[in-house]
Amino acid sequence: MKHKLTAALLGLGLAVTTAACGGGGGGGDADAAAKARGEITIWLSNNPEEVAWGKQMVAAWNAAHADQKVTAQEIPAGKSSEEVIGAAITAGNAPCLIFNTSPASVSQFQKQGGLVALDSFEDGKSYVEERSGKVAEQYRSTDGKYYQLPWKSNPVMIFYNKKAFAKAGLDPDKPELATYDQFLATARKVVAGKGAPFAIYPAPSNEFFQSWFDFYPLFAAESGGKQLVQDGKAQFASEEGKKVAAFWRTLYAEKLAAQEKYTGDSFVEGKAAMAIVGPWAIATYKDKVDWGVVPVPTSAGKPAAETYTFSDAKNVAMYSACKNRGTAWDVLKFATSQEQDGKFLTSTGQMPIRDGVAAAYPDYFAKNADYKVFADQAARTVEVPNVPNSITIWQTFRDAYSKSVIFGQQDPGEALDGAVEKVDQLASQS
Repeated sequence: MKHKLTAALLGLGLAVTTAACGGGGGGGDADAAAKARGEITIWLSNNPEEVAWGKQMVAAWNAAHADQKVTAQEIPAGKSSEEVIGAAITAGNAPCLIFNTSPASVSQFQKQGGLVALDSFEDGKSYVEERSGKVAEQYRSTDGKYYQLPWKSNPVMIFYNKKAFAKAGLDPDKPELATYDQFLATARKVVAGKGAPFAIYPAPSNEFFQSWFDFYPLFAAESGGKQLVQDGKAQFASEEGKKVAAFWRTLYAEKLAAQEKYTGDSFVEGKAAMAIVGPWAIATYKDKVDWGVVPVPTSAGKPAAETYTFSDAKNVAMYSACKNRGTAWDVLKFATSQEQDGKFLTSTGQMPIRDGVAAAYPDYFAKNADYKVFADQAARTVEVPNVPNSITIWQTFRDAYSKSVIFGQQDPGEALDGAVEKVDQLASQS
């Protein structure tokens, strides 16, 4: 995916010197900064569509606020944007706003003292919750505050190649993929019928974030919307988690999913008949794959309207190096207004994390029917848990999952059970 993290983020929690505990500074200086106005700098991701949106947003703001100029830059190059952000926090030169903050990194950035609690603004809490609706709760930190504004999501679903299905003798307009049994039967037919060498090809590598694109979407669906960790306790070794692990183990054991890393796009290049991705991929697949899309499977085949998935969100955070926080807060609200969210949707095809996004932009979805199913799915998404040691928790899980599910070196249920104690300990630390 265009904005996936890299394993370099793993070193962030270990290598970065903690600047302060808690997050966001305090006292009179912080109160004064919250009201201060003037020039600010913001960072955008290097995705071309997002850069184009950011430039027009900044131009619109600057045209109306000559005394509060915004300068936009792309996030500086580095092993990962998260590593660059962490280094900027340590150096004290982070910009005021970053429109590419990974939810998985928020707890670490907060621990560094690098983030401003949006609740420190009079309308901060209400703005976050009114814009995002009930999903906002998933982005609240353990101290009860919001250090990130839920911004945009790419709810992942199952894309399938209609031509590959037809070649294997399957009905491309009525794919049987709702239950685990149906999915496995379809996967076997795809491979046996030479529709593609593999039915599906999630990355089998061990980076912590890879579980967001194999285990986690299906766990969210099977569990009815649970996170990997809830109330400080691991959830993945539950009956639902073990069903998901067993499902994936079958795919790998029968060579329906590949154990070897693939450097290209397995779906576009015909190596796999299916992929787990979000709406950002629609533009990528255009004129390359005749695709269809369905929700991720569940053991019993839940209706689409009841199926959850992983959000694959990126958010906006305000960084504590910012002096003119009054302007930064106003810019943040301007950039996530209904008008600007609509322009962002039109430019990128990514879903603003806005309550009732489909109803907010009926003209867009009427003209872009391919995206409507993702708008519907956006109401049922699960985020990575906002807990201490988030990255280490995900790596601990991934290690157990890779060894057992992907490579069959241990019973998957035993492997998940074995990871619970360490994850619980990590989640309980401050």
